[in-house]
Amino acid sequence: MAKIRITLVKSPIGYAKEQKDTVKSLGLGKMWRSVEHNDNPSIRGMVHKVRHLVRVEEIEEAGE
Repeated sequence: MAKIRITLVKSPIGYAKEQKDTVKSLGLGKMWRSVEHNDNPSIRGMVHKVRHLVRVEEIEEAGE
């Protein structure tokens, strides 16, 4: 399954509580920290909600 790396590039301070909660539920706590998630519709929906705060990179699997 494909994976994506999500990096927090802008602080959620000053944005709606729902967006702060979404950033936290993605596993992002501090600026410039990255997490890896499986690429699925639920994660993509969360990323879309906070797309102005994060950067997304698709990760190539070594065996593919």
